[in-house]
Amino acid sequence: MPAERGRWGLVLLGMIINLCLGTIYSWSVFVKPLTDYYASELGLTVTANEVLMPFSVFLAFFAIAMPFTGRYIESLGPRNVTIIGGVLTGLGWLLASTVTSVWMLYIVYGVIGGIGVGIAYGVPVAVAARWFPDRRGTAVGLTLLGFGFSAFLTANIAGYLITAAGVMNTFRTFGVAFIILIVLLALPLRFPAAGWKPAGWNPPVPRPGEVVCECDRSAMIRSPAFYGLWFCYFIGCLAGLMAISISKPVGTEIGIEAGLATLLVGFFAIFNGGGRPLFGALTDRFTPRNTALLSFVLIAAASALLWQAASVPVYILSFVILWGCLGGWLAIAPTATATYFGTCDYPRCYGVVFLAYGAGAIAGPQLAGFIKTSTGNYLGVFPYVLVLALIGIGVAWNLLKPPGKVQEA
Repeated sequence: MPAERGRWGLVLLGMIINLCLGTIYSWSVFVKPLTDYYASELGLTVTANEVLMPFSVFLAFFAIAMPFTGRYIESLGPRNVTIIGGVLTGLGWLLASTVTSVWMLYIVYGVIGGIGVGIAYGVPVAVAARWFPDRRGTAVGLTLLGFGFSAFLTANIAGYLITAAGVMNTFRTFGVAFIILIVLLALPLRFPAAGWKPAGWNPPVPRPGEVVCECDRSAMIRSPAFYGLWFCYFIGCLAGLMAISISKPVGTEIGIEAGLATLLVGFFAIFNGGGRPLFGALTDRFTPRNTALLSFVLIAAASALLWQAASVPVYILSFVILWGCLGGWLAIAPTATATYFGTCDYPRCYGVVFLAYGAGAIAGPQLAGFIKTSTGNYLGVFPYVLVLALIGIGVAWNLLKPPGKVQEA
């Protein structure tokens, strides 16, 4: 195909790869079955914090692996890096089926699986950013759609498999499937030739006061725009991941039957996935700063509703917004990174920005578990999410601006 058409096939491949990698967002479906398994089969009692910890460890190592992987995407190529990450991801799920303690689960699932996702995740994003200088936000958002949409499929598949075969066999099945699928899907991935651009397209003229640069990572971190982006990304992910990690338990607390609560996790994932291309397109049109402000306003409104008027309709509406906004940040941040700092060193630059996601992944679910232990319910989380969103509005307004002059690489 002509490159202008064929590049959309690479977006589709990246979307499906991310659908496999994003199964971590189905973790709330595993929480109660794992708790029951440890109690009935191993005679162990695990707390809310302990059973949420694999989720946090996985996402933390996911984020930590990203900056270290960036340099190898260029030297090894997108295909090979994705294959390595896919094999480690599947291995993490596969080994999780053999554990006999929650600490072992942290290591084999959280560390190995998280590193695997961290290695593979950035590759389709970097490929989309290179092939779509004209529609970067839309292409990156569509590529990441699979990661956010994943729980719609995998939460329901996991729920079915857990009922039919048990939680450990579900880990095993997912692990084998991910290794096979990701290796096959990685084979066509590649970057465009240096200097390629779509036919008939020319880079836009910078806005007044905006400096469009091709920065390396060291130049990027000297720019105030980097710190504004990093803190906004951290707050958006902290609020979103705190909510996502407790989606099913919050539903059961307000009276939703457990099976329906599992189905709703999959339903919410539609909006997590859809939020990525939607917010990516908004970022293209209205700038990263304005799109970030919109997301924080929506997060604040959803949290206030859950805090003051918790009910089944409010729960559904609010979690649709929270999942959608988290998905949105997974498009806003990579698009802003490429827009502000260029694509010549994009994998390493976005790897540093993505550490904000890892920090949010550690803090969010653990804060949720601490509040549950302290207050006896998960609804007490949402006043804190409201405050975080208000802080995010302030940070975005003051710091998330086009970069000033920085030293170009």
